[in-house]
Order: sequence, then C-alpha cells, then structure tokens
Amino acid sequence: MTRHPLHGPVDALIRRVARDVVMAHFRNLSAEDVVEKEADDLVTVADREAERRLTAGLAALDPDARIVGEEATASDASLLDGLDKGRIWLIDPIDGTNNYAHGRSPFAIMLALLEDGDTVAAWIYDPVLDRLCSAVRGGGAWIDGRRMTVAARDPLASLRAAISLHFMDDAAREETARRTRDRMEIVATPRCAGEQYPQLVLGQADVALFQRVLPWDHAAGALFLAEAGGVCRRADGSCYRVADHRPIMLAATTDAIWRQAAAILFD
Repeated sequence: MTRHPLHGPVDALIRRVARDVVMAHFRNLSAEDVVEKEADDLVTVADREAERRLTAGLAALDPDARIVGEEATASDASLLDGLDKGRIWLIDPIDGTNNYAHGRSPFAIMLALLEDGDTVAAWIYDPVLDRLCSAVRGGGAWIDGRRMTVAARDPLASLRAAISLHFMDDAAREETARRTRDRMEIVATPRCAGEQYPQLVLGQADVALFQRVLPWDHAAGALFLAEAGGVCRRADGSCYRVADHRPIMLAATTDAIWRQAAAILFD
C-alpha cells in the first residue's frame, strides 16, 4: 500500500476525534447544541469541537502547514484566499452535518492535504461504518487498506446519476428533470459528499452532480475518485481545482461516462 508519510498519525488522529467527539455526541445533542448558520445549513457543538481537535493535532504533526477548516472559514472567509499557494490542510470536521444533527447517517470526517493547490493526500472516515477511504496522488485509492478501482458496469445499462437538487432553484430543477427524463436513472443522494465519492468508486452510482462546490467537501473525494480511475470536471470540461470556487461540478467513474453524462446535463 502506498501511503503518505503522515498517513499513520493522521489515521490515528481522525479515529480518536471520531471516537471522543463525533460519536460521543451522536444522537446525544440538545436543541442548543445545534445552530443554523444559514438556511438549512447546520453546525453542531461536535463540528466545532472536532475541528478544534483536528486543527491542534495537525498543527502538531505538520507545524509548517496552514490549516483551513470549514467552521473557522464560516467566521473568517479570508481563510479561503490563496488555496493554490503553499502547503495547506483542509478540514471538514463532520461532512453531512444535517444528517448527523438529525441522528442519522451517513456523515464523515474529511481531510485533504494541498500543495500549491493540488490535493496530494486525502482521508474520508465514516465512523459509523468504521470505513477509512484514503488516497495519495500517484499512489492509488484505498478503503481500509484495500486498493480500489472504479467498479465495472454494464455498458448497455442506464446511467445511474446521484443529482443533488437541494441547492438548485425551481427553474434549474425543472431543467434538470427535463434533460434526464428517460435518459438517466436518478438515485437518491445521501446529502454527504463523504459518502457520494465512495458510492462512485464502489459502483453504486455512475455520476454525481454537485451544485455547491466547497473545497472541504470535494478536495479529498476528488482525489480519491481520480486515483481509483474516475474524473471530476466543471460543466465546461475543465478539471476540478480546489481554489476554483465556481458552482457546479460533475464527477464520473470514467472519462467516457463523464462525456455521456455531460452531453445530457449541459449540452
């Protein structure tokens, strides 16, 4: 197994924070433990405490790196400046917070290490399944130590598309429904990017369309998918870049499937 030099300590840090914070609060939150940052965008005491502990742990392991967390960025948006410069850790302390706050899974801890804007290592940990997805640029994608490649599919089958309609306006929802009708099999989205990327690699979906493209939601998953043989691109066909904050991204298990789905969704 190809591993990043920090994989062992980071694996241990993630599991410790998951055990001591995330799972300790799961289904044990009071009303005052959950706050709405904006419409239908929740944060919990567990998100904030998990991010504090992950930040402290990463700072001790890699003191020369900058650390950018989702909750810290909510208080200081300027932290997003310069994601294409230097060595940066991205933290999503609980991806899928809405699921978590309502006492259901999936949710995940997601970490990504950037070097001058390129994701070079990634971690996605589901503490309910005790499943650790990881990737190293040029070194492969792994689930619990098993090398992963995207699952083969029947070329005659309809494309299975996980399309997030939640952040679309009514006109965009109607247009997406019109384009995909009788051309794609729409599968339910888990409202957790930390689950959608493994679903692609494991063959549970062929494509995923994301409306919001926040860096902590996608940096780790995009590398994991790419190292397994998949692709993440914008609607114009350009490759996903972490420092590009434009909305809309299409992920697919192969280049050919991406092109087929893009022709349906965008052309």
